[in-house]
Amino acid sequence: MEWIPAVEREQARYRDGEARLAPEQLVRMGNAAYGAGLALLMLGRDEEARAWLDRAAARWRESWESAPPDAWGRPIGALKAELIAGRDAAVEELARWSLALGSATADSAIGRYAGALALLALERWPEARHVAETLRGAEGFPQRVADGLATIAAEDRLGYAEAVEDVLESFETRDEYLEDVPVADTVLALQALAAKRGIAHALPPSPVLPGRV
Repeated sequence: MEWIPAVEREQARYRDGEARLAPEQLVRMGNAAYGAGLALLMLGRDEEARAWLDRAAARWRESWESAPPDAWGRPIGALKAELIAGRDAAVEELARWSLALGSATADSAIGRYAGALALLALERWPEARHVAETLRGAEGFPQRVADGLATIAAEDRLGYAEAVEDVLESFETRDEYLEDVPVADTVLALQALAAKRGIAHALPPSPVLPGRV
């Protein structure tokens, strides 16, 4: 993967959205900023990456005001962006916002995924475990990710290691990525949450991960 052209492409997409000044551009801008941030991480340009991940989270959150009530990808994306960026205060604020939207008790699995991420981010382990368990076996939800969430909540070090390696493998073997940026962003978010629990796993080198995870 040529990461510098990917950064330039995503930054150009973001600026194109800025020029249009329309609410419907916010999700597109969030996606582009996220892609730029992830590509910058792969280049080891961490401070620049964090700035673009911050932009992604901000645009996705802004877009919620004009979103349908089940657009859970927006709070999920915002929370993952700031988890990856390591912005503890922003993570806490976004987690509380996500829960206030009703994510933990959402009818859809994707909504409860937002809730599980938020509860883990706030270190509310028993509640997070309960919500994560509802994702195990949920139709259409990736079971490797459900296992990762549940094992973090349960402080199951061995179970988490197996789950996160499975999630990583799923990224290494897929053909499609958000914004065509081949980075295992879910793995990075899970590792940030696992670090809060003290069970982050030393992952092997991977073409879809930065050099330091």
